[in-house]
Amino acid sequence: MKFGETLKSSLIKDYSYYYVQYDELKYLLKKGLSKSNNKWTNNLEEEFVSQLEQELDKIFNFVKLKHQEILRRIKDSETLVFTTVENSKNAPEEELDLYEQDFEDLEEELSDIIADVHDLAKFTRLNYIGFQKILKKHDKQTHFILKPIFSARLDAKAFYKDNYDSLIVKLSTLYDLVRTRGNPVKGDSAAGGSMQNFVRQTTKYWVHPDNITELKLIILKHLPVLVFNSNKEFEQEDSAITSIYYDNKNMDLYYGRLEKTEGAEAIRIRWYGGMNADTVFVERKTHREDWTGEKSVKARFPIKEKNTNDFMSGKFTTGQVFEKMRKDGRKSAQEIDSLERLAQEVQYRVIKDKMRPVMRSFYNRTAFQLPGDARVRISLDTELTMVREDNFDGVDRTHGNWRRMDIGVNYPFANLPDKDVERFPYAVLEVKLQTQLGQEPPNWRELISSHSGYLK
Repeated sequence: MKFGETLKSSLIKDYSYYYVQYDELKYLLKKGLSKSNNKWTNNLEEEFVSQLEQELDKIFNFVKLKHQEILRRIKDSETLVFTTVENSKNAPEEELDLYEQDFEDLEEELSDIIADVHDLAKFTRLNYIGFQKILKKHDKQTHFILKPIFSARLDAKAFYKDNYDSLIVKLSTLYDLVRTRGNPVKGDSAAGGSMQNFVRQTTKYWVHPDNITELKLIILKHLPVLVFNSNKEFEQEDSAITSIYYDNKNMDLYYGRLEKTEGAEAIRIRWYGGMNADTVFVERKTHREDWTGEKSVKARFPIKEKNTNDFMSGKFTTGQVFEKMRKDGRKSAQEIDSLERLAQEVQYRVIKDKMRPVMRSFYNRTAFQLPGDARVRISLDTELTMVREDNFDGVDRTHGNWRRMDIGVNYPFANLPDKDVERFPYAVLEVKLQTQLGQEPPNWRELISSHSGYLK
């Protein structure tokens, strides 16, 4: 289907006057070329660019207005939700039906806001594609190079870069409060729950970028966004997960994992959030073949970022790593001994095999789960990127550090040369179901087994 037809079939009625006038811009190109015997002129270029500028201003202002409107509606709903929850807790029994109606009204209002966020996300993406298509068509037909120049104007008024995650987190919290009538499931967000005799099923899907926001909005109606620190305002970098993989020049660890050799290891350093994370985690994943009767395992221990370089080079001992942990007494001596053995083994392997930082993986993760309840966990990883950290081609990227410092968590890492970065074009949805033997999974799992077009 041609883009003009796609645009018409995807129009949101309430937004219809604010879409990029793709057909009009196409006609402007056609008319200009026909009048000038297929020779595009500077005057025609000025007229076309002026029209593009008007379209950009129109869309930018509309998106800004809608975003502010949604924020106001969320704020108003937040006040109403908290008031209703508080009042309903102290209400006499004869008034509970009235509060039930209030909760139903709030659920409807929040559903409307969720629908608006979905529509706005769809609107912005479609218009961004529209600009890219018309710029490509212009450059091809007129032989005037406009796309790289106008891309700078698009970046200055980047209506398509609005991140909806902060809205999604707020809506998730409010919707969960209303859905549970003020009694959300409580627990440790970092905990996984404990179950005996359970069956775990993990399934992964690719998700097209067009469907990411809509999928998040659908899931949050069933499971709340898992927030690890509810005492601070959500920031975009809070969802970032970055890992630095270590290997040697022969890529022994990489090929061992690729070939699924028994006992193959992956060694990485992982941190959560931005570059100022005070604590990082040294992790080792060990592959076990089925015939061994053992399960593949992942083990890790925390270390202060400032000590990481010295630890990986052997200057900082494992005893120093766990000195404070032993004094704190929060973990048993047996647990700490186990972690220290892990640290000794990792440190020895890195030094013995002359390992260094080789590859960085990055993504932003949105997790959906009831706190402390691991029966159903859904994670959606977006902006998946791999970045070179090695020096195997003679380019020193890390300068002796355990990670390169010329980038942070600023996707799409535009300052890097193409040879150093690979961006995966899809998001990855992972669904983990953990149920008692013989127990049916939740009914709403039909989302993951349907042919709705969200998942691949």
